[in-house]
Amino acid sequence: MAALASVTVLTLAVSTSAGTGHLTAGTSTAAGASPMPPVPPSALGPCLISGRPTIQMSEGMPTTRGYARSTGTVRALTLMVDFSDAPGPGKALDRFAEFFPQTQNWFRTSSYGRLDYRPETPIPRWLRMPKSFRAYGIERGAPFDPGYRKLVQDIVVAADPKVDFRSYDFLNVLVTPNAGPSALDTVLSVTFAGNAEAPVADGVSVTNASFVYSRQDDGSGTYHRTGYRVLPHENGHVFGLPDLYTAEGGGAVGHWDIMSEDWGANNDLLGWHKWKLGWLDASQVRCAATSGTAEYALTPLAREGGPKLVFIPLDRRTGYAVELRTREGNDEAVCRPGVLIYRVDADVDTGMGPVKVLDSHEDSGGCTRSPNVHAELSDATYVPGEEFRDEKRGVRVEVVGADLDGGYRVRVTRG
Repeated sequence: MAALASVTVLTLAVSTSAGTGHLTAGTSTAAGASPMPPVPPSALGPCLISGRPTIQMSEGMPTTRGYARSTGTVRALTLMVDFSDAPGPGKALDRFAEFFPQTQNWFRTSSYGRLDYRPETPIPRWLRMPKSFRAYGIERGAPFDPGYRKLVQDIVVAADPKVDFRSYDFLNVLVTPNAGPSALDTVLSVTFAGNAEAPVADGVSVTNASFVYSRQDDGSGTYHRTGYRVLPHENGHVFGLPDLYTAEGGGAVGHWDIMSEDWGANNDLLGWHKWKLGWLDASQVRCAATSGTAEYALTPLAREGGPKLVFIPLDRRTGYAVELRTREGNDEAVCRPGVLIYRVDADVDTGMGPVKVLDSHEDSGGCTRSPNVHAELSDATYVPGEEFRDEKRGVRVEVVGADLDGGYRVRVTRG
């Protein structure tokens, strides 16, 4: 599973400058575009967990500055590049069509229409690089190492006559798929996000950029439906979301978030991530911070409107999230609809396990046989009559029942 995960290497340099919403550091704090309101409702204050400043891509709330806007209209500069030793096969727009309009539709569905994603291709042909692919020495290395820095600089020089980089929110580079090894052997796709040390184009820093290599064909014969999903994953980093898979693969979160697994059947984002991105209103989130027992309603995460997330803070850095997942919207692989409970730790780096799904049926083998979907956690949800307990923390979550409209009710006890 680790070999099948989309690898993203990140070096973060958090900016404190105000952004314009384009290819500059600090874009997530542009007026009217912040993932969270400047002053959150006091009732949610205890649930705004945060990590130390040194944490890379923290799950903390709100998302730190330096990332692209995740609400409203965003313009994604999309360039198709090839090399003398890997000339683009066919038309460059055929490569573009591998990802669009599927990526737009995915974000529209996941955001309930709050993100208007607009890919733009001012250069609808292959953009030939001046050096061979081999000469750049592209590997899984650190972002903007000498090879990548030279590649980005060459892309900027080649595109600059027809592109005003100031007009875009982030950059997508769709590399010809015959450059480098097959994705089944080595995944090179990478995103540089929140990086203030990025190369400069038209006076702005190319702070947020996603590179996609090879073809993410999992061998299941479904590439025409699933191959695009590497790009929403990579763009998730552009918006400030961390990798949820670890060195062991997707065993911490499974297929419950595209930042964990972007191979195989379609999947959505966790409710916590939708809150971070500004796709859930404060009124749709409940903060269970006080001692005692309270009952909460949950509507399916895939549906627009209604209460979506209950968060139980454990301390200023961690807590439990509770949401309802069903097989609708982007959640194509859900085989056991129910209440998903997971622990969020804002003090853990990207790719090191900042989120862990709590399995209601450990070692069950799961309920899915869908190719390249983490099976063990596929039946992790809790259904009416089941409960989760953390005796040490004094936390209990009971699934009380289901409503006729598909919603669930949960009872949370603290202390």
